[in-house]
Amino acid sequence: MSQELTSLLDLLDLERIEQDIFRGSSRPSLVPRVFGGQVAAQALVAACRTVPAGRLPHSLHAYFLRSGDPGAHIVYTVDRIRDGRSFTTRRVVAVQHGQPIFHLSASFQVHEEGMEHQEPMPQAPDPETLPTAEEILPRYRELFADPQVPERLLRARAAVDLRYVEEPPFGRVGSPGEPRSQVWFRTNGKLDGELDDPMLHICLATYVSDMTLLDSVLLAHGRGGWAVGDVVGASLDHAMWFHRPFRADEWLLYDQESPTAQGGRGLAKGRIFTRDGRLAVSVIQEGVVRVPRGESGGQPVSPAADSR
Repeated sequence: MSQELTSLLDLLDLERIEQDIFRGSSRPSLVPRVFGGQVAAQALVAACRTVPAGRLPHSLHAYFLRSGDPGAHIVYTVDRIRDGRSFTTRRVVAVQHGQPIFHLSASFQVHEEGMEHQEPMPQAPDPETLPTAEEILPRYRELFADPQVPERLLRARAAVDLRYVEEPPFGRVGSPGEPRSQVWFRTNGKLDGELDDPMLHICLATYVSDMTLLDSVLLAHGRGGWAVGDVVGASLDHAMWFHRPFRADEWLLYDQESPTAQGGRGLAKGRIFTRDGRLAVSVIQEGVVRVPRGESGGQPVSPAADSR
């Protein structure tokens, strides 16, 4: 297992400070706030630790309320809403500096047999044929507002092997195209022994799900993203449905598209498939997507500001 993956697993291993109250730390991000996938994954970990054995998450719905401070601990308070015969519901509030920054509701279910159908998996090249992040990011160094972005991005995502099927948004600046994006991803290391826990695989997928989901919004407008500096934005809400078992340490295809953008917001949908074609997860997110100050139609906000 890579040191980076070990560090991520430590990040998700929250400290219990009281009954149903947990504390987590943060890791560096490309922007001066807590990465949304981190706080979502940590909140789900907190919820999971209060659920009866044998029940796995089948859905989560969350709102990002304020930008998180990466230099301060985050406290997660879990509310045990309901424990039914088949379903369990939990609510989690993440707090920093006395204010809520994130709210999550999650539902858990015991395993049941039932009717089965799914959409087919879209076509995609094998992940082994695609360039790694280490190979592709240095190509675009001159596009980034900060020349250190490639190294910072590699450090921020080092626990995950994430490979774009086509050029990422920062490789297609100025060329609007189809609002679709695909990436393959898996953890940089196997989850063996006591780490091979279905809940941990789900929490890791939750962490990764926020990394590239709004790419499809950017592609529709030929925008390169936050690192390039031609948009200002942040995640507003996030919803996931977990359909079938999967492993976060095996290749997963994340198929993403944006059906609409308007009013300074963009909507993106994602489907995560296992390599053998099973639809494992569905994801929907809306985010703030604005052009920065000085551009036509831009809002009076700066990249460092909380754009919500």
